[in-house]
Amino acid sequence: MEDAGYNVDTIHDDVGVYGTCNPESIARYKLPPDWISAGQEVIDLSYGWCPDAIAPNVLRYLGLTGEALSLTTFCTGVHYGIHLACQSLLLGQCDMAIAGGAVVRIPHERGYLWEAAGVFSRDGHCRPYDKHGTGAALGSGAVSFVLKRLEDAVADDDHITAVIKGTAVNNNGRSALTYGVPQPERLAACISSALAVAGVESETISSVAGFGVGHPISDAVEVRALEMAFQTRERGYCSLGSVKGNIGNCGVAAGGASIIKAALSLLHKTIPATLNHESPNPDIDFPATPFYINTQEQAYDEPACGIRRAGVTQIAGAGYNAHLILEEPPKRATSTPSMGPQLVILSARTPGALARMRANLADYLAARPEIELPDVSFTLACGRKAFEHRWATIARDHGMLLHALRNDDPSVCSGQLSCIAAAPTGGYDGSVLTETPDGLVMRGEATPGALAALRDAWIAGHPVDWRGVFRGSLGDGGGRRIPLPTYAFERERHWLDAGIAF
Repeated sequence: MEDAGYNVDTIHDDVGVYGTCNPESIARYKLPPDWISAGQEVIDLSYGWCPDAIAPNVLRYLGLTGEALSLTTFCTGVHYGIHLACQSLLLGQCDMAIAGGAVVRIPHERGYLWEAAGVFSRDGHCRPYDKHGTGAALGSGAVSFVLKRLEDAVADDDHITAVIKGTAVNNNGRSALTYGVPQPERLAACISSALAVAGVESETISSVAGFGVGHPISDAVEVRALEMAFQTRERGYCSLGSVKGNIGNCGVAAGGASIIKAALSLLHKTIPATLNHESPNPDIDFPATPFYINTQEQAYDEPACGIRRAGVTQIAGAGYNAHLILEEPPKRATSTPSMGPQLVILSARTPGALARMRANLADYLAARPEIELPDVSFTLACGRKAFEHRWATIARDHGMLLHALRNDDPSVCSGQLSCIAAAPTGGYDGSVLTETPDGLVMRGEATPGALAALRDAWIAGHPVDWRGVFRGSLGDGGGRRIPLPTYAFERERHWLDAGIAF
C-alpha cells in the first residue's frame, strides 16, 4: 500500500483481499493442532500460519474491512486472486483490492531429493526452455498488488505500473494427461479466453512472461499451448522468458513474480534477459513459432500496433491454468514543478527505523534529481501512516532536502532543517492553523510561516488533514502519488514460541 501511495488509516471503504500462502515449512516444525483438544492459545497461534487466514489477517492487520478470500490453487494462487479481484472491481463490490501470495521455505538452505523424470532440477537451477533443463529449483518469495479500476486510477492520478486488460482461469479436469502435467489444449483455451476478454489480437502481444520452470515436458507443452492460442503465421516477433531462471520456483508466489517481471518490463520499456538459457529444448521448434527467447537485455521497442502488451502464463498441479494480458500504463501528465517551499515528513516506530528511512530517501532522491518536490511532499504526507518517531523539514530544492535528510544531529530544529520528537507534546499556532473533523489544516496560503507551524504541530503529535491541506492551501497542483522508498523494517527474527506444542 505504501508503494501505491495510500495510507490505510485514511481508507474507509471496503477493500477486497485475495491471498494465498504455503504453510508447509512451518508445519515441519510445528504440526497442525488438534482443534478439538487444543487450548485457545494454541488455536490463536495457528491463525498466523493457517492458509485459510491469510486474507482475513491482511485486512485485520492493515485495519481494513471488505471481502477476504484465501485461495488454495497451488502455484496459480496469485493469478486466481487477481482474476477474482478484477471481477469484484468490475461488479462494483469494492473500489480497491489487494491480491498476493507468500511462501517462505524454512530452512532456506534446505534441499530436495532428485529423482529421474521428477519435477525437481538435477543441478539446483531452473533452466527455462533449455535443452539442459531437468526441472524446478525452489525459492521463497512474497508479492502483492494493489488494484483499482483504470478510470478511477487515472482520475485519482495514481502511479500506474500496468493495466490488466484481461484474465482467464480454467482446469484440465478429466482431460489431464496425468494429474500434475499441463494439458496443451486446456492451457491454450485459457490463453485464448484471456485474449478474448482483453479484446486484443495475439499479434499485438509482444512479450510473454511464461511459466518456464525448466522441465523438458512442461516447457514444451507450454510453448505448444501458446502457439495454439496465438493462431498466427507471424514468426519470431514475441519475446518469451521466465523469471524462474533468476529466482527459482517460488510456489504460490511464482505467478506473482512473473507478473512483476512483465509489468516492470512494460513500465521501463525494457525486455530483461532470461537467465540459464543457452540452447533451446529440442522438443520446441522456436523458428516455427511466434516466440523467441531473449538472452540479453534489450530495449522494448514500440510494436506495430502502437502499444506494448504482455501475456503472463501460470500453470499449477491438479490441472490449474491461468493467464493474464497486461498493457503498458497510459502516459501520465508532467508533474507540476516546485513553486515554493515544500514540507517533507517521515515517521517510524523506532529511532533506528527513522534513521534508515532518512538515508534511504536521500539515496533514492540523489539518484533521481528529476523528481519534483511537491510529489515527494504529497506522497509522504498522504500515503504513509504516522508513527511516534517523527521527522520533518521545509525545503525549496533537492539540495536543501538532501542536506536535511543527511543531517545526523537529531536535536537540530531551525525551521529550514529538521525537527524530531518521540512523543506528542505542545500545542499549535491557531493564528495560521485551524481544526477540522479530520485534523489540522492551514487557514490561508502555504506561507513559510504556516508551513513551519504545520510542521511543528505534526511533530508535536497533532493529527493533520493532509488531503485537506493539499486540496486547500497547496491547491490542486500540490503534488501526486509517486513510488518512494517504503518503511525500513527492523531486521529481527520472529518464530513460534518453542514452549507451546501443537
